[in-house]
Amino acid sequence: ESRRSAAMVEAPAGCLFEDIQYEDIQVEAAVGRGTFGVVFKAIWKGKDVAIKTIESENERNAFLVELRQLSRVNHPNIVKLYGSCDNPVCLVMEYAECGSLYNLLHSADPQPHYTAAHAMSWCLQCAQGVAYLHSMKPKALIHRDLKPPNLLLVARGTVLKICDFGTACDIQTYMTNNKGSAAWMAPEVFEGSNYSEKCDVFSWGIILWEVITRKKPFDEIGGSAFCIMWAVHRGTRPPLIKDLPEPIETLMTRCWDKEPSQRPSMEEVKNTMNHLMKVQ
Repeated sequence: ESRRSAAMVEAPAGCLFEDIQYEDIQVEAAVGRGTFGVVFKAIWKGKDVAIKTIESENERNAFLVELRQLSRVNHPNIVKLYGSCDNPVCLVMEYAECGSLYNLLHSADPQPHYTAAHAMSWCLQCAQGVAYLHSMKPKALIHRDLKPPNLLLVARGTVLKICDFGTACDIQTYMTNNKGSAAWMAPEVFEGSNYSEKCDVFSWGIILWEVITRKKPFDEIGGSAFCIMWAVHRGTRPPLIKDLPEPIETLMTRCWDKEPSQRPSMEEVKNTMNHLMKVQ
């Protein structure tokens, strides 16, 4: 009995996550892989959902972390968890019909057009979601793997939702599995130093550069995670952007400062972005 009740996690605002029966889910198609697990589109209670399943025992830990983290959060810019299923083990989440920001930026064919206002709005929404995570009590929830593949779009691409919380704890496993995150990773994280929520601020600064330029960060260094980490460790950052308004450039470069203490808080990033978007 204790196992069942463990899955019923009391959420903020009194919304209860459900123990979902697998029979009640109509699985349709695989849509991709997360940092861990495979994600399928499905239908549950008449609505489109995403279900995330684990493929091996060693993913169970990341799965339980994601369940625990997502069940504590309730924010419009964070993917909503509807519930979980015991057998087979899976998470049932909100489905993002527009896919990831990464796909919109780099993979979609034909490439969708977007404006500077879209770029700023996505980054503001990301900052809002992360500022909320950092304000969690008793202690800040650090995402640790912010990058466009983990930012999902809904409502015709206008609303951004952060996903993939399986890494929000065990960093060692995560470093092993996540060679694909080097371009957005703060130096103190891969150096194995103590790190704080300021590592998310670093990642956010790289994402801002990426949506403004529509280029993959450090693409010219080539695919090797090690080469990117070495460059970032030595102080290499993406090139500055011609004609970028000075306040945006200042915000971006402060976010990717080598010294975490010199980076703004996510709350400050959010407020600055809000202010800059009113000024435009």
